[in-house]
Amino acid sequence: MNIAPSLLAILPYPQIDPIAISIGPLAVRWYGLAYVTGIMIGWWLARRMINTLKLWPNNHTPITEKHLDDFLVWAALGIVLGGRIGYILFYDLDPVLENPMVALEIWRGGMSFHGGLTGATLAMIIFARRNGLPVWMLFDLVASVAPIGLFFGRIANFINGELWGRISDAPWAMQFPTGGPFTRHPSQLYEAGLEGIVLFVLVQVVGRSGALKTSGTVSGVFICGYAMARIFVEFFREPDAQLGYLLGGWLTMGMVLSMPMFLLGVWAIWRAQTASVQRT
Repeated sequence: MNIAPSLLAILPYPQIDPIAISIGPLAVRWYGLAYVTGIMIGWWLARRMINTLKLWPNNHTPITEKHLDDFLVWAALGIVLGGRIGYILFYDLDPVLENPMVALEIWRGGMSFHGGLTGATLAMIIFARRNGLPVWMLFDLVASVAPIGLFFGRIANFINGELWGRISDAPWAMQFPTGGPFTRHPSQLYEAGLEGIVLFVLVQVVGRSGALKTSGTVSGVFICGYAMARIFVEFFREPDAQLGYLLGGWLTMGMVLSMPMFLLGVWAIWRAQTASVQRT
């Protein structure tokens, strides 16, 4: 491509301070606020959903508001620990091996969705078993609200000026502070739109159309939808510098991790539909 046009940013990158509030040595970052906001809005919507009994099998769900209140801590720990461990293992292990304290620097970014999903899934399984809840029903409930957190997380990536896209001369391309003298795809916003807004509408429409009565369907739709959105955006997103392309100048780690995720989602939908047929 012609690099010359990309030297002039057509849309200026909004210089937003990553620190939202600073009181003396205490600094509250947008990154942390994004996670808290996503979890709290998801918790609020999940409470409304469990009180809408017509959505659930036999117009009943054993998941109560108290269960959701207690699960908040489990969800936060699963997302943060899984996300951070996943990022280290999949994307950036060497610096942590050299200095283990780097693993604690989550305010600098470095969270993996696939790791966060794994951590959250383990938290849901353990919580459901401890409380005698149907695990697939809890999966579906969390999947119905999870895109809210994805939206705020990607907006935080944009504010941090991280995970930017490949070089582009598109009219909406931006020059990011850490992205060199070139304009790039604002791929964080692409992901916020697809993984957040579009996926949220999809799982809500599917769930409220009767799919929540077939436990596992909404979870499968969420997993498949995220995988497809992520693979698509990876064609516009610059791969992590320490990894680069894994094959042929196009295959990225995000794609590799999302491919089996898509198959898992298909299996979840198949399992749910098969179980529904057997019951009837």
